[in-house]
Amino acid sequence: MLQRTESQIESAGCDTHIHRNTPPCNNLPFPIKGDPVSCGWRAMRATMELTGLPDRCQKNGLDNQAFDSQDTVFIDVSVSHQPSEEATFTDHHMKRFLKKKIDAVHRYLEEHKSRIRLVLGLILAAGYAAMVITACVLNFKRALALLVLTLLAAFFLVWDWLVGRYGQRLWDVLFPARKALNKHRFWLKWVIYVLLLVAVVCWLVFDTAKQGTRQLVSFSGLVSFILLMLVFSRNPFRVSWQTLLWGVALQFIFGLVILRTRTGFMAVDWLGHQVEVFLSYTDAGSKFVFGEKYTDHFFAFKVLPIVVFFSTVISMLYYLGLMQWLILKVGFIMQITMGTSLTESTVAAGNIFVGQTESPLLIRPYLSQLTMSEIHAVMTGGFATIAGSVLGAFISLGIDATHLLTASVMSAPASLAIAKTFWPETEIPKVTAKEGLKLERGVGSNLLEAASHGASSSIILVANIAANIIAFLALLAFFNAILMWLGNMFDYPHLSFSVICSYVFMPFSVLMGVAWEDSFMVGELIGYKTFLNEFVAYERLSEFMKRREDRGPEYVDNVKQYLSVHSETIATYALCGFANIGSLGVMIGGLSAMAPERRADISKCAVRALISGTVACFMTACIAGNLSSSVCACDIHTVLSPLCIDLGGDIMTVCVSVCVPVFSTSNVTLGGRFSMDSLYGCCPILSSPRFNCSLVYA
Repeated sequence: MLQRTESQIESAGCDTHIHRNTPPCNNLPFPIKGDPVSCGWRAMRATMELTGLPDRCQKNGLDNQAFDSQDTVFIDVSVSHQPSEEATFTDHHMKRFLKKKIDAVHRYLEEHKSRIRLVLGLILAAGYAAMVITACVLNFKRALALLVLTLLAAFFLVWDWLVGRYGQRLWDVLFPARKALNKHRFWLKWVIYVLLLVAVVCWLVFDTAKQGTRQLVSFSGLVSFILLMLVFSRNPFRVSWQTLLWGVALQFIFGLVILRTRTGFMAVDWLGHQVEVFLSYTDAGSKFVFGEKYTDHFFAFKVLPIVVFFSTVISMLYYLGLMQWLILKVGFIMQITMGTSLTESTVAAGNIFVGQTESPLLIRPYLSQLTMSEIHAVMTGGFATIAGSVLGAFISLGIDATHLLTASVMSAPASLAIAKTFWPETEIPKVTAKEGLKLERGVGSNLLEAASHGASSSIILVANIAANIIAFLALLAFFNAILMWLGNMFDYPHLSFSVICSYVFMPFSVLMGVAWEDSFMVGELIGYKTFLNEFVAYERLSEFMKRREDRGPEYVDNVKQYLSVHSETIATYALCGFANIGSLGVMIGGLSAMAPERRADISKCAVRALISGTVACFMTACIAGNLSSSVCACDIHTVLSPLCIDLGGDIMTVCVSVCVPVFSTSNVTLGGRFSMDSLYGCCPILSSPRFNCSLVYA
């Protein structure tokens, strides 16, 4: 029966295979229910139904009467159309053709990748240059900052390209000169040191004749701190004089350029102003989260959000590779000049921008290979500087951004100089410049993820800052209450922690160049910073600054209420570091987590590193005190008019020279034939609080 059915299907002109173009099955000898869909499909289903007969009917040789009377097959008409072999072949051929074309394009791009990048880079550079030129043509003064930044970026890009392409060739060409220098290195080194010493002495003589003897106090303090480090050095006969002298020289050069040159000061002052403007954008997020009156809780809702914002930006810069590039450049300068190892130079440079626990991450794969002196230098660098994230918080407290930025840069070489003096290198470093350092890229697969990671990671930092402030201030209040209770027993109820610190640290503030009447207040600030933290100290300093700016009384019950500007400057530099008891535990815990096998060595170096970091900050303050010059100045038209409009030129000029804040009588700059007697004419005439007459009548 199966054979008969198949032959009948074939004789009807139908194909037993599935095919879209099979003609309708109208000629089949047996009926099919349902609408015809495809002859081939229906024929196949019919054949399948017919082959499914019971075996017993075939075995008995009997025909099934049901199938003889009516051969009926039920077809499921809901089955979808299937593509034909011809269409499948066409689609497959088209896909292969497209794939070959795409692969060819990919190969071409890969082969000419450098040229394509060059062309795109030139197009972008040309467009950017056109934009800068257009801005300069429209308003050169307004576009000057953009032009300077563009030229600096172009210089470093060209420098990197030249060094990468011709650096080794130039190094080989200079081999005869290097050989000759190495032959006479000992004598040349000491000749340079003597010349530098003579230059410093001559500069001090002329500067003292011009500015007065106050700068000599700061210089003598700098020498005193260095001598103390040499006396208590772990191995004073192994001190590297190159590291020490070049460290101090770099400090002096940075300070001289920034504090004594108009261009350098204006550049850093402009940079500080830009940082302040940049950090002010944090207020948008703070206002949205905390409401319009977020400044009512200044520290929590104004200062701490800046840490979050700055941490986000630093994380983005790490992802882009800009932070690593900048750190390597600064570290290279210190390594070449100071002769320090690659690892400690890199960490010292990193501490300018990031914190004491983030900077060692730059050399995390090499921490287990560091020598004891290198571990000490790494920890000292963390104690001697502050992180960029908290830099913004200090600026928001009212601390001068220019001095904070300058202190961050100057303390980096100072930390290496003091660290290598207090714990000289007696081993051979295992990580050398020939091997090089491979700095890790920032966290995240894209820029947005890096930003999110930076914001999230700042939560711990913000929480730690807030918790420590609450805890330390509470402990301070409790400790002061105990001291007052003890002081009452000896008829001295004013005994407090600040009084003790003022007497303990007063000699150090005097050595840094602070005036005697301000030395106890600066000593109090140093005590707060050492035993509590730098946030408490800077907050106290901001209170002193606010009192001076409000032109309140200088003394109340014979107690000085604020510092002079010169003393404020020195205090700003002296406090600019993480050298405190709380950071000691943070540093030990952070480094031990990165290199567990060196936990004992890290703990052994910790206390000496804390002392070294503190002294490095004091050295920076000494140089700042030596180079800073506070001169009274005010606008004659805005201050004296119309009060002194009828006075002679002599009294007007003198009044201008004592415009508040008056720092001390020695700081009043008098010109020509004017003397202190002339100042008496200003106070009766000008009752404005902008003039401090107490110093005139003293």
